[in-house]
This record gives sequence, C-alpha cells and structure tokens, in this order.
Amino acid sequence: MRNHTGRRRVRRLAMGSVVVLALAGMNGPWLYRFGTAQYHQYKINEPEYKAANGHWDVIDFPPQYRQDTIHAALLHTGKVLLVAGSGNKQDNFDRKKFDTRLYDPVKGTIKKIPTPSDLFCTGHTQLANGNLLIAGGTKRYEKLKGDVTKAGGLMIVHNENPDKPMTLPAGTKFTGRTNGRTFVSKDPVLVPRAKKVFDRRTGRFLHNDPGLGRIYVEAQRSGARYETGTQDNYRVQGLQGAEARNTYGIAQKLALDKKDFQGIRDAYEFDPVAERYIKVDPMHEARWYPTLTTLSDGKILSVSGLDDIGQLVPGKNEIFDPRTKKWTYTKKIRQFPTYPALFLLQNGKIFYSGSNAGYGPDDVGRTPGIWDLDSNKFTDLPGLGDPDRMETSGTVLLPPAQDERFLVIGGGGVGESALSSRKTRLIDLKAGRPRFTDGPRLEKGTRYPQSSILPDDTVLVSGGSEDYRGRGDSDIHQARLYHPDGNSFTRVADPLVGRNYHSGSLLLPDGRVLFFGSDSLYGDRANTKPGVFEQRVEVYSPPYLYRDARPELSGGPGVLARGASGTFTSRHARSIRKVRLIRPSASTHVTDVDQRSIALDFKAAGDRVTVTVPKSRNLVQSGWYMLFVDDDQGTPSVARWVRVP
Repeated sequence: MRNHTGRRRVRRLAMGSVVVLALAGMNGPWLYRFGTAQYHQYKINEPEYKAANGHWDVIDFPPQYRQDTIHAALLHTGKVLLVAGSGNKQDNFDRKKFDTRLYDPVKGTIKKIPTPSDLFCTGHTQLANGNLLIAGGTKRYEKLKGDVTKAGGLMIVHNENPDKPMTLPAGTKFTGRTNGRTFVSKDPVLVPRAKKVFDRRTGRFLHNDPGLGRIYVEAQRSGARYETGTQDNYRVQGLQGAEARNTYGIAQKLALDKKDFQGIRDAYEFDPVAERYIKVDPMHEARWYPTLTTLSDGKILSVSGLDDIGQLVPGKNEIFDPRTKKWTYTKKIRQFPTYPALFLLQNGKIFYSGSNAGYGPDDVGRTPGIWDLDSNKFTDLPGLGDPDRMETSGTVLLPPAQDERFLVIGGGGVGESALSSRKTRLIDLKAGRPRFTDGPRLEKGTRYPQSSILPDDTVLVSGGSEDYRGRGDSDIHQARLYHPDGNSFTRVADPLVGRNYHSGSLLLPDGRVLFFGSDSLYGDRANTKPGVFEQRVEVYSPPYLYRDARPELSGGPGVLARGASGTFTSRHARSIRKVRLIRPSASTHVTDVDQRSIALDFKAAGDRVTVTVPKSRNLVQSGWYMLFVDDDQGTPSVARWVRVP
C-alpha cells in the first residue's frame, strides 16, 4: 500500500482534477475549501511525504466500545488498557457506570473489562510482576458554586484523651457553641489519641497535643441562612462526661462555596494475563489525582491527590509493598500539587520537575528540586523558565536515561488561567551544579502537551491547547520530534484530532504511538457550546516506518537480569547501531513517570546480537520492557518483550 506507482499517482491526481472542474460552476469559496482539503489529503498520503513526516490514522471504535478514556497503559501482552471510570460524567457516576477497555493494536480487537470502582482520575504504575497497580479515584464529583444547596466544609475533630483514640460514625452531629448551627458528618472518622508533651530538660509533663481528624460536614437543611462566616468550636452531640470534654470540632467558614472532587482509598492490580482487576489493600489516604512512582526496591510511592473531603492530602505520602499488598506511611510528610511529575534517579533520590496537573495552592510544593525520601530533605533547583506556568506542563526523561537529562514542555497558569507557556526547559542532573536552561521554543503557548520517547532516541511532542481545556477553539494541531543530541525540534505531520485535557500518548511495540482522549470545555471559538469528549483513538507512524526495511530481532531469553547478557538473532546484526530497553508507559493528565529508555551495551557477530543490561537497580527497575535495536539509518526493529527480575 505504501509504494504507489507513478501511474497510480497521476491517475489519482487526474481524477481529483475532474471532480474539481465538474464543480466549477458551484459556490466559489466552498469549491476552494473542497479543493484544498482534497489536495491536502493527497499530499499527506504521498510516500515521499510519509517518509519525511510520518502519518496519522484515526481508529474510531464501534459505538458499543467507545468511552471517555482518561488513563492508558501498555501491558506486556502488547495490549493497551484504556480506563475511563465514570469518564468525567456525573450521570455515569450516579449510575455507577464505570468503564474500561482492552485494545489489541495488532489484531484490532476491543474487549470490555468489568470495572469495580470509579477509577476516574486514579494513579497507576507498572509493577515488577507485569501487573499494573491502580490506586485512587472518585468518591464525589465537584459541585460548582450555585449548585451547592447545603452549607458545608472541613471540620477538624480534636481528641485530647492521651489514652485512647476516638471513632465517630457517619451522621455524627456537630453544634456550634457560638453560632448554634448544627452540621452532620458524611463519613466515619478515626481521631488518634492525644500525644503527651514533656519538658526535654526536666521531664516534667507540660500538656497534651490533641489528636486530629478531618471530616466533611454539611448543614441539615438547604439555604444560605445555615452558612457560617467565622471559625467556631463545635460540641459533638451524643457524647457525655470526659468524652464530651475531650472530643470537639473546630471549623472555619462553612458555606455554599464550590465543593471539589473527593478521592477514594481503593487500590487494585490489573492482571494482563487474566485480564481483570484484583483488589488489594486500600491506601491509608483517599486520593484523587495522585502520582505513583516506582522505587528501586520495587515498592511504589503514592503522593498527593485530593482526599475524601476534597482537600489536598496534607503531605501524608505512603508506600505500597507488592509482596504484602499493603501500604505504609512514609516517616515524614511533604506536600505537592496533584499529579506531580516525580522520577526515580540513579542515586535513589527523586526528581520533581515542577510539572503538575491542577489542584493545590499556588504557593505549596511547586518549586522543582531533588527529594531525598529517606531524610525528607528537598534541594531546590534554580533557573526554571516561566515558573508560574508549570501546571499542565509535561516532563520527559530524555533518552538515554543514563544521562539524567529532562525536558519540561509548555504549561499554563494555576487553575483556569488563560496563561500558557511557549518554553521548553532543560536540566542536566549530572552537571556539577544543575540548573534549568531554556530549550527550543514552541510555536504556541501549550498546555497539556503529549510526549512519547521513541526507540530512535527522539521524543514525539504533539497536541495540547493554548488555553485552559481548549477554550476558544485553541487546540494545537501540530506535532514535532525533539532531538536530544541537537536540542532542536523538527516539525512532522499534523495530527488529525485535537487533544487537550484528559488526553495522553504511549509508544507501541511496533514503533507507532497511540493517542487517546481530550475533554474540551467548549466546542466553539465563542465558548457558547459545551464540548464533547473525544472518543477516537489516533495512531502516529513516525518517518522511520516508511523506509525500505527495518532490522529484525528474534529469539533470545525472555528474562534479562541486571548486569547479565542475552543473545538474540538478527539478519541485520552488522547494521545495528543502538539497543534500547524501553519501559512501557502508564499515561494520564500530562503525567507519565514510567516511561524511560535505557541504552544497552551490545556486541554483534554474524547474525547474533548480544546485549548487556546495566547493573543499577535505580536505573533499571524490575519489570517488563520493550527491547528495540536500531540500524545505521535510525530505523528500529519491532520490540521483543523481556522481563528484568
């Protein structure tokens, strides 16, 4: 299909000319648009154009399989898990209609997967055993000001008893000592016991620091007259004697203000072989918009998110152990905005680029730096361009991962700001004194850019919008390849579908890139028509797939240990110039901290290629990887799946 003969090309052009001439008597502007569109389609399908710019194909699922895809992950079976949950639709949430699809990009098959909870705005990462860990999601949709009928908000419950914790059930009533208004809790809350404080020098008892619990409360009746304007102390109805004295609530304003989304504690593993969700122990904290980052020992760090009362989790991070399936808190607290971009470094510390995806105060946890998880020390990194426009920016660990160079792409102002950034920022963490420098500028300010590492060491950067959620018809129909070796962009074929909020991309084993989602706030330039969620999937075939041939790779071991070697077969062994081990993506909300491309040492002899995996556990995390080889033209093979134990 790619090698059209000259005769076929001439015939196609002639037929197009006949159609245009036949319509010459019709409306002129319409004819111009028709002719331009026809010529554009002809041009982008020319073999020469594809070889230079690549090609986009839209995959429109049959109606019964369409969904509002929010999350996607490549599984070691080669299939793609597409997760919608309730898909940012209140009606789906109310009906408990939660969706997941499993798509096979080779066979083109789609399967519906039963989805146990609302995994809308969850976190996910690849586990060493090949399962996908998924944690968090939605407990309640936001309510905008005007839609809220009952005054409510955050109640901090205090327990001054140092001898035992206090549990208050859902439905507990709190009555203000000054304002006299009564509010009811929506969920149970466990309030830890108070902590006794002693003088360090004399050992003399000083006082009790009360245990604190957070709970969402709302008025018993609707109406503005039940709002409160100031802080008050609240007694807990039903408690008597010492319990009544030791347990009380304190709340600031309880009002009809907007109520944010609330998270859930649920956690699951998705098994790619059984093709089903498996429930594991829930997190200690409810999280909506969390980031999950794999650590060197294979455990998973869960950070940030909105909790079960719609507040930013107050720095209480936790770790999942895949062996015990249980969560434990980290020793110290550190707070980040939601979906922070956190990457494991070769020294075991964590790099935070400053990229995030949407919730949290503008002065909390937004400075980029290096985080030592063990000591909780955080070292700021200077030089970041457009530091006030890092929300909805993308961050990618540039290939090869050994270099520890990162590219930060675009971004926008906090919240629903119309500000967006044209900057890209680079940082080399192996430099003596690392600092950000500006990279090549984008043509337009870009929120929500999608970025995927390719096996030829370039990075595909595509899509996004100039304004918040594509307002004003601001989707960017452009794509570029970033070249880390030259710090430059090359413009390639334009995507056919606009992508902004709730979109993402991931590399497939055959070297193509799959794109999903997009959730525009409005559907027109005047911002008068509500937007429609983009359900089409699009696949980009890079220029390297339109060359005469690509190297083959077959045989070899299915398991490659760190520091060990394995031998594979290739008829093109003599032409191989690179070997890359690429971790599969888990992508959502401009956040994909899983993807990394690791350079492997190799030797070629005859029709055999022997590759060696680096020894570092921090560089090569346990799990499944795609093994690619590139020839002397920069053309990659189809990947072989291998597991690093």
